[in-house]
Order: sequence, then C-alpha cells, then structure tokens
Amino acid sequence: MGRESITKILNKKTTNTMFLLNLLEPITSMQILCMAFLSILFLQSGFDKVFDYQANNNYMKEHFSKSPLKNTVSILFPLITASEVLAGVCSLAGLLMFFLNETTEIGLIGAQLASVNILMLFFGQRLAKDYQGAVTLAQYFILSLMSIYILS
Repeated sequence: MGRESITKILNKKTTNTMFLLNLLEPITSMQILCMAFLSILFLQSGFDKVFDYQANNNYMKEHFSKSPLKNTVSILFPLITASEVLAGVCSLAGLLMFFLNETTEIGLIGAQLASVNILMLFFGQRLAKDYQGAVTLAQYFILSLMSIYILS
C-alpha cells in the first residue's frame, strides 16, 4: 500500500470515529431520540388507523357523536390519518437522513407536522369534552415542540 492509500484509510477511519463520537453528544442523541420517538408514535398510530380503518372510524364517530364535530368525522378522520402517517414518515426519513449526512431538516419537518397533528387531535378532544385525552395530548405536544427546537 502506498502512503496515499494509507492516508485515505486513516482519514476514513477518523471520519467514522468522529461520527460515532458525535452520537454521544447530548444534542445529537436528543435529536436522534426525538426523531425515533416521533417516528414510532406517528407511524404506529397512523398505520393502526390505516389497517383497521373501519373500527377506528366507527370509534371516532361514537367518540364525537355528541360534539360539534359529529357530522365531520368522515371527512376529518382520513385527514388526521394521513397527517399522522406523513409526520411519522418524515420523522423516520429525517432519522435516516441524519445517519446518512447528518442533516435534520426532514426530521424538523416531521416534528412540525407532528405538532400540527397533535393540535388537531387536541382541538377534537376538547370539543368532545374528553379532557383526560386532551391532557395526554398536551404531553406529546410539549415533546413535539421541544423536538422542533432541538432539530432547528
């Protein structure tokens, strides 16, 4: 091996080592964990609605039957489902992009979509007078807002 080849190998190893050490940095690990959490949360919730659409739609119709939203569930449920899946996909894509080129832009979009989605769900829970459900969503909302800040 020539001196140039050895230098290339050492530079590559140094770059890989630096990337791995960077993963231990608090902000970096928070970015990764936020994107992973939002990916799991929104992909599971969204895909559950997709794969068990009828049961979830019926549940939503019952849940909102005594609220001002009772006649809009058939329109809003697909919108909520799509926004959940999109937030999860963007969060997962952001996680992958972070590992590929250390950028957080797509993860940031995922966190922003997650925040909008939670806000829509929160609005519905308040109108349905499901205050305990709204409290749970407030916790997720805080996490999604923190994710926006951390990924910015």
